Parts: sequence; structure tokens; C-alpha cells
Amino acid sequence: MSHTSPRTERAVQGPGRPDPAPDNADHHARLPVAALLVMAFMGFLLITTETMPAGLLAQIATGMSTSEGVAGQFSGVFALGTIVAAIPAVTLTRGLRRKPVFVVGGLGLLAANVVTTFSDAIALSLAARLVGGAFAGLLWGMTAGYARRITAPQHTGRALAIASLGVPTGLAVGTPFGSWLGSTFDWRWSFGTLAILTAVAVLLVVALVPDAPGQEAETQAGLNQVLRLPGVAAILAVIVAWMLAHNISYTYISSYLASGDLGISVDVALVVFGVAAIGGIALSGAVIDRALRPLVLGSITSFVLAGGLLVVGRGSTVVVLVAIVIWGLAFGGAAAQLQTAISIAAGDNADVANSMLGVAFNVAIFAAAVIGAVLIGTFDPVALPVVMVALALAALSLTHAARRSAIPVRP
Repeated sequence: MSHTSPRTERAVQGPGRPDPAPDNADHHARLPVAALLVMAFMGFLLITTETMPAGLLAQIATGMSTSEGVAGQFSGVFALGTIVAAIPAVTLTRGLRRKPVFVVGGLGLLAANVVTTFSDAIALSLAARLVGGAFAGLLWGMTAGYARRITAPQHTGRALAIASLGVPTGLAVGTPFGSWLGSTFDWRWSFGTLAILTAVAVLLVVALVPDAPGQEAETQAGLNQVLRLPGVAAILAVIVAWMLAHNISYTYISSYLASGDLGISVDVALVVFGVAAIGGIALSGAVIDRALRPLVLGSITSFVLAGGLLVVGRGSTVVVLVAIVIWGLAFGGAAAQLQTAISIAAGDNADVANSMLGVAFNVAIFAAAVIGAVLIGTFDPVALPVVMVALALAALSLTHAARRSAIPVRP
């Protein structure tokens, strides 16, 4: 008959206790802004590496002597690598000290970008992208838990907000700049620049990010046990619904803008969204540690409002721009909010839960690409924000329904 230690029992049943304390609690009493900004920089590179090929399909296809459909798989296989590798990679490494694992993840991403820059074989390039996605899955999965471990408990929400800055910044700046660089010179310049920046990021991690212990063996719950922790499954359901709502419209925003004859270019729309999203992160960082649940509910409600404006105001440039600003503000802090929520629900097993979160994000991206293609091929593009509103209302309902376990009033 096996016996479960009290700490293991707490890990299986719920949060039980906060994440392991940093090695030097006094040193980390204040918010470690420099280290968190380095993590944000790495996130900036991850999202830019994943999404940049979408703006360079013609150049990649010409340079690799292949079709744009095959070139499009530069993004597809990267996301696939993240989906396949995130959970097992994080699970296998969760007991190791955080800094060496984070550095290895960065070096793996660096190697993938270097190979992509110089490879002339499409199979080798796609293999490198797949491997890069796998290392990205490791980094995405461990970043939230790592940020929490190096931060005093009263600042963990703000820490995740800072560490999440890289995603909207990458979408607003990194991806458009990479597309411009590749279009102006050569697409390999874009990946070469990413490789150089990734090397810089790894050096900054070594210099500025403190180490932290991994998860203690006796608190490590299995995947099914983590999924059954109160609130975890509900938060994952919210993530899928909300991310589907976002990506269906975001991925095909060019179709929506063209259908309304608004005179707003895709580049302008994406930059406006990205800048607003950074504002959303700032707003989240200001209140996330004190009012997580109202923040999540307010964000999803604002998201619904934005979708509604996109439906009724398609013919008005001003209304659509206002809708995009509200959309960015509402969605910008989503990653930090949901990472905080699932980290609270999972407790010691926050890294594994966050790897599930990363998989949910990427599955939603895949599904949104398919659903959005069906919608614009079958209906008027205004169907995109209609579905966006419906899915966001589902996310709002799920959040209300799970108020006792997922994102509770008092965690």
C-alpha cells in the first residue's frame, strides 16, 4: 500500500502552498524588472520567429524554389513543434534548475534560426522550424513559473504582465519589421537578424536573470492529476474559447477590412492593435495582483464589445478603428491574466499547467485558421466578428460558471 506525503497530497489536490521561494528572498523582495524584461525580450523573439514567415511567403517560395503553400508551412510546422513538445519537455525538465533549462531553450531556438538562415533544402528548413517550435514550447511553458519563482509573492501578477510584453510587441513591431526587412533585402536577412537577436537574448539571460530551483520531486503531480486540479480544466476551456474568438478575426483581418472598403491597410490595423495591446498589458499589470477576476471579466466583456462594433460598424472607418483599439486593450493582458489564473490553480505544478496553456493557445491558432477559412469561403467576412462575439460570450459564461475554482474572487 503506497503512502502519499502531505506535500504530494497538496500538489495533487490543489495549490496547497505558493511556488518554491527563491534562493534569496530578500534579494527578490522587489520586482526584478531587468530579468522580467529579458524574459519579455525572449517572448518577443518567440512570437516573431513563429509569425514572421506569414509576411514573407512569396520571398521564401522564390528563394527556396517551392510553392507559397509549402512556404506557409514554415509557420505551421513551428506551431506543430510547440504543440507536440511543450507538455513532455516541460514535464521532463520541471525538476531541474530553471536558468540552465531556459538557456538551453534559447540556444535551441538560436540553432533553428541559424539553420533556417543558411539552409537551401526545404526539408532541412522545415525540420529546423519544427525543432525551433519544440524549444519554443519549452520556453513558453516554463516562463510563467520561472517569472513567479524569481518574484516576491505579492508581485507575481505584475511580473507576468511584464514578462508577457513580448507577445504584443512582437506582433506590433517584430513581425512587420521582419517582413519589411525580408521584402527590402532578402528573406534570409530576417532570419539572420532573429538569430543575432536570439544570441543577444541568451547572453542577457546568463547575465541578468537569476537562477531558481525546479519543482521538488514530492510535489510533482502527473498530467491527469494536474488537469483534474480544481479550476485548471475550466481555465483551459476559457483559453480555447477566447483564443479561438481572437484568432478567427485576427488571422483573416485583411478579408474583413477589404470587405468593408474602409481604406485601412492591414499594417495600420495590426500596429494599432499592437499598441493598444501594450496598453492592455500595462492596465493588467496595475491591477492583476489585487483584482484578477474583475480584470478577466472586464477584459472578456470589452472583447465582446469590440466584436460587436466590428459587426455593426463595418462601413465606418472611425468605428472600426475604435473597435480595434478596444480589442487590443481587452486582449493585450489576456496571456498574463490566464497564466496567473492557471498558475494559482495549479500551485506547485504551474509549469506543467502553463505548458497545457501553451498547447491550448496553439491548438486554437490551428483551429482558427481552418474555421476562418471556411467562414470567409462560405459567408460574408462580417461572419468573422459574429463568430468572435459568440465564442467570447462562451468564454465569459465559462468564467462565470467556474467562479468557485477558476479565477475565484479570492484565490
